[in-house]
Amino acid sequence: MAVSQNNGSEQLGAVSFANSCGSEQAAFNRGVALLHDFWYEEAERQFEHIAAANTSCAMAHWGLAMSLFHQIWNRPSDDTMRQGWSEIEKAQAPPAGTQRERDYIAALAAFYRPGSEGFQPRVDTYSAAMASIHQRYPDDVDAAAFYALSLLANRPPNDDSVSHERQALAILTPLFVRYPDHPGLAHYLIHACDNPELASQGLHAAQRYGVIAPSAAHSSHMPGHIFARLGMWQEDINANLASVAAAQNALIDHPGAIFDQLHAEDFLIYAYLQSGQEARAKEVVDETMASFDKRHRMHDMGHMDMRDMVTYTRVKFPVFYGLETRDWMSVAALEPVPGASPEVLTLTYWAHVIADGHLRKAKQAQSDLAEYQSLIDQIRKSKPYFVDSTGAKIEHDEVVAWAAFAEGEQDKALTHIRSSADLQDKVGQAEVDIPAREMLADMLMECNRPKESLSEYQTALRRSPNRFNGLYNSGRAAEAIGDKQEAAKYYSALMKITGGGQQSTRAEFAHVRAFLAGTQIPSP
Repeated sequence: MAVSQNNGSEQLGAVSFANSCGSEQAAFNRGVALLHDFWYEEAERQFEHIAAANTSCAMAHWGLAMSLFHQIWNRPSDDTMRQGWSEIEKAQAPPAGTQRERDYIAALAAFYRPGSEGFQPRVDTYSAAMASIHQRYPDDVDAAAFYALSLLANRPPNDDSVSHERQALAILTPLFVRYPDHPGLAHYLIHACDNPELASQGLHAAQRYGVIAPSAAHSSHMPGHIFARLGMWQEDINANLASVAAAQNALIDHPGAIFDQLHAEDFLIYAYLQSGQEARAKEVVDETMASFDKRHRMHDMGHMDMRDMVTYTRVKFPVFYGLETRDWMSVAALEPVPGASPEVLTLTYWAHVIADGHLRKAKQAQSDLAEYQSLIDQIRKSKPYFVDSTGAKIEHDEVVAWAAFAEGEQDKALTHIRSSADLQDKVGQAEVDIPAREMLADMLMECNRPKESLSEYQTALRRSPNRFNGLYNSGRAAEAIGDKQEAAKYYSALMKITGGGQQSTRAEFAHVRAFLAGTQIPSP
């Protein structure tokens, strides 16, 4: 396979996509590698260059249409759909040179073709077409990779299984053995395994992908998804530091690289907090917020998607820093970010209700719950798929649970938080999220039911290993039932993943050190 490169230092992975574009073969390979690496902005530039250099290259317009189809990131706008169809029409105007190329164009045409169909039937049709291409050309590794990606893209939003991921995995795994430098195989393997049930099967791809395509910020970041799932915090940190560096290198020519930088920083904050490096996490939060202030003063906020990402980050970084450090007062005091979309604002009120529950602020919890529900009602009018998604259902049960807990309705609270945990167990938590089952354990602990709490913490840790609060509170629960040996096991594990807490000022470490030294002091 040919390594697609723009210059001697660029590494995007090895791709060899046969096409009828003559002297543009190497450039075309680079474009396909960029698609596999989800560097869509640069892929669009690459295929524009090919289309200008060779006006008879129909597949250049296929590449342009593919660069607009961000399959597992978002649903294309009406404008994007029209733009994609325009490129497909150009691809169909000069008939492509081979039947295989015409099949690729026809598959994508099925997605973009004008009509009243929604996203789900379109992506289902596209996936079925890619399945046919994969069957027709079994030696076409890119067809296999794109088909596997389509299986991840057409998973219904309310699907609580991992059946699509398993189908993709069955295609990708044997091919990755044969083509260990192919960027799409490694990348989509990681996405397929990005859940607690399958995470360990994605470790080899995670260890390879950053080596295969280090020039793409997203490629450097993606291994962090698996490392976070497996509680491998230093590896997670290393991957995302590399991603931030790659994104910053790309920012001059690619403003869209800010998405990659912020996404990597989200993972960095999480990994720093789990490994007892809250000062470094806070530094990332503060520097990011300051950079937003500077961009705002410079009127350099970019297009609407960029502004949405900025407001989302303005909300999420402080919210999760406060929740993970259990600073309930600061979380409860966070103000809604002006100009944030309803989807982003739900995160603020979700966090408020959790904090209200811990603080037993019943009246405030009901007020914040009402704000949350009002936002959900707004979203339902324009994006019902968002509200009906499994993630939204999990989040809704969490806010209802903590609002009930604030009111002293323990049975109602526990019913809802357990429902949230059971549903989340089927699909897995988001990579940088607080497990619902850990919340259930927290609630049981606050209800003075430590034995049940310990059992739930243990279950949460099996699915989300090496979480700081999971380990520490497992130790607390074990202490509460008089099991000093079990408590020591969890406290020792916490000390191991945090380097003995040498970089932390969290009060939890004083208790852990005293316990392990044989001296008891009150738990914070």
